[in-house]
Amino acid sequence: MVGAVGGGRGLRRAACRRQAVAVDRTAHYPDKPRPAPAGALRPLGLALPVVLLVAACGGGDRVRTPPPGDATAWPVVAPEDPAAANAVMMRALSLVGTPYRYGGSTPEGGFDCSGLVNYVYRDMLALHLPRTSSQLADYQGPRIRPKELAAADLVFFGSGGRVTHVGIYVGEGRFVHAPSTGGTVRLDRLDGPYWRDHYTGSRRVLE
Repeated sequence: MVGAVGGGRGLRRAACRRQAVAVDRTAHYPDKPRPAPAGALRPLGLALPVVLLVAACGGGDRVRTPPPGDATAWPVVAPEDPAAANAVMMRALSLVGTPYRYGGSTPEGGFDCSGLVNYVYRDMLALHLPRTSSQLADYQGPRIRPKELAAADLVFFGSGGRVTHVGIYVGEGRFVHAPSTGGTVRLDRLDGPYWRDHYTGSRRVLE
C-alpha cells in the first residue's frame, strides 16, 4: 500500500515536471514568442495612426519658428491715466472688423490708420489729434521704448526714415490698426515679422 502511494506521488511529480517544461518552452523559446492575450495589440494598432499623424503635423524642418518676444516678454506698464487708457483700449478693440477706407474716420464710413486713432481719442476723450501718421509721430508727448509701452500709446511704422502707419497699443505686445485697402481694422502683434521690421517708434499721448 505504501509502495502504491509512493508510486502515485512519483507519477504526479513527473507530470508536474513535464507541464513546467512545456510552459517554460512556450514562454522563452526564441522561435516561438509567447502569444499576446486577445485584444492586447488593439490599442497599439489604434495608437500608431495617431503617432504618424502627429509626426506629419510636426512638419520637421518646415515648422515655422515663432518670432522672438512672446507675450510673456512684454511687461505690464500702468498708464498714467488708467481710466482714460482703458476707455481708449476698449473702444479701439470694439472697432476690430470695421472696413478700411482711405481717408475714413468713422465706423459707418470706415477707417484709415490715422482716422482710426483720431476717432477713438475724439470719441472717448474729446481729444483732437493731428490727422496724419507723420503728424501724430511729431505730436506732443514723450517717445518711449517698446518695453515701456502702456495701453493707449501710439505705435508707428514705416521705412527709409518715413512714418507711414500708426496703431493703438492695447497691451501684451498687441496693437489695433487699420492696415490697408481691402482689409479691416484688426489686432496684430508688434513682434510679428512685418511689423517688427517696420517699427519706427512709439509715443505717449496720455500723461
